[in-house]
Amino acid sequence: MAAARRIRVGTASWTDPTLVKESDWYPKRTMSAEARLRHYASIFPMVEVDATYYHPPTEELAALWTERTPADFRMDVKAYALLTQHPAQRRSLWPDVAADLPAEHEGKRSVYLHHLPGATVDRAFEHFRRALMPLHSAGKLGAVFFQFPPYFTNRRDNRAFLDTLPDRLPDYQLAVEFRHGSWLEDRSRDKTLAQLRDLGLAYVCVDMPQGFSSSLPPVLAATADLAVVRFHGHNAETWEAKGITAAERFRYLYSSAELGEWAPKVRELADSARETRRTS
Repeated sequence: MAAARRIRVGTASWTDPTLVKESDWYPKRTMSAEARLRHYASIFPMVEVDATYYHPPTEELAALWTERTPADFRMDVKAYALLTQHPAQRRSLWPDVAADLPAEHEGKRSVYLHHLPGATVDRAFEHFRRALMPLHSAGKLGAVFFQFPPYFTNRRDNRAFLDTLPDRLPDYQLAVEFRHGSWLEDRSRDKTLAQLRDLGLAYVCVDMPQGFSSSLPPVLAATADLAVVRFHGHNAETWEAKGITAAERFRYLYSSAELGEWAPKVRELADSARETRRTS
């Protein structure tokens, strides 16, 4: 690997139940939030922040993450559900965003981005951008992950939404993970990757169960200075199961042979990007 390139390896969340409750990976079962993050960051050079998908972060929280991690640590932050076209719990909205909900959506527990007026959408993105500024200013913000839902398919309006992302979060490296195969079908793959490349959005390569509409083939591509690989496991029984936790959905232990198959692929990505990240 060239000196200018680096491969970072980390996990999806340092508070995952697999680490906290179901193993002895942490020195103690009961640790403060600060102690747990400091311990994690003493071993791994990066982490994916999963909690920000469910509830938007605050500047104060991002500042604490900055204080509790080494200078060369990186945090990849998942975009808030509302901003990725997923439903968001109304109680998790910023108060001024919730106040702008049209009357017909007022009593709903789940809110979608298209429920909001255009100016309010802009404000929601700005709230999220400002909250991450302490991480960015410290050089510790890796990328903001836009993990789209399976119903975010390869359509003209969804491609237009991708076009808006760099201007909405202009300071940050953004990464895109699709969950519908239409984006990478033979007839659309080149167009999709070209669009991400033109926008400077990092394509997220995935290893996941195959045979579902939400499955993506393990396409290797670097569309920005950053390349990303996420390992979701091969547990087909739980991939689209309802009513289970994320820990249950992704419960899978990779064998050495399976990881060995990915090693040359990751090196290949590292040759086409300045930095490569792997999370599982």
